[in-house]
Amino acid sequence: MHKLFPAIQPYATHRLRVDATHELHVEECGNVNGLPVLFVHGGPGAGCEEAHRRFFDPNVYRIILFDQRGAGRSTPHASLDANTTQDLVADMEKIRAHLGVDRWVLFGGSWGSTLSLVYAETHPARVLGLILRGIFLCRPWEIRWFYQEGANRIFPDYWQDFIAPIPESERHDLLHAHHRRLTGADEVARMASAKAWSLWEGRAATLLPNRHVVEFFGAPRTALSLARIEAHYFVHDSFLGPEQILRNAPALAGIPGTIVHGRYDMVCPLQNARELVQAWPEARLDIIPNAGHSAMETGIINALVKATIDMATQLGRPPQAG
Repeated sequence: MHKLFPAIQPYATHRLRVDATHELHVEECGNVNGLPVLFVHGGPGAGCEEAHRRFFDPNVYRIILFDQRGAGRSTPHASLDANTTQDLVADMEKIRAHLGVDRWVLFGGSWGSTLSLVYAETHPARVLGLILRGIFLCRPWEIRWFYQEGANRIFPDYWQDFIAPIPESERHDLLHAHHRRLTGADEVARMASAKAWSLWEGRAATLLPNRHVVEFFGAPRTALSLARIEAHYFVHDSFLGPEQILRNAPALAGIPGTIVHGRYDMVCPLQNARELVQAWPEARLDIIPNAGHSAMETGIINALVKATIDMATQLGRPPQAG
């Protein structure tokens, strides 16, 4: 059973201005001459955690993490201005160029899988491989499943807290009802909506209750950026065309990939991963029988760490002896 690698600190941190509004937090850990890997966090809007550095052997990988626009330590916090999928793909290219990386591995879960796939389909020549978890293709039925009709039947108790800030007359369209509050001028209503939105996701993310995951999602700063940015993306169909990721999957030809997906993922149903594998034959799907959505569940940690070890070996950078 693979576990996370020991905690490490960055050997370099950067503040990268990507336009007139946004400045990104970027950090590098591990081996400065190692195999470059970009950690692409979820949400959108969640930001990175220290534990995210630990999926990779620091002797083998040059580990690059960044907080996307409006998330984590990037500024301005929770900003929706100039915040689209296309902006984030362009930011990833700016990070790559700024750090002098020619090609890299992308590692992303949930929304991080979405963004990694869109980047890889846009810039396939820059991608050595993909390690993805909890596939999210951002289609309307997926949004409706989690925010209107579907997952609510699995977690009816948690659901009551999600809908609590919304009057009954608006509950026929919870996405837009929350979006109005999250982007409105009433600060109390905005924070109540953010807390309800973020806790719903944190509670539904694991097969068994996980206090750490819920606390991360429930922290006020994370909750605000996660809820505001997610709602902003989802009311705009994540700035993607219909079935865009699957339609553009031929661009992934020749790129090796591992997909890790929990059998009982209630945030992003397993159907997504199966459809992606059918469209991308180079990918291998690893279904974790005792897990939900979160990267921090034991079975998913094991599979993701194994995937990083296997990817390094496949790309000619096996673990170093001793």
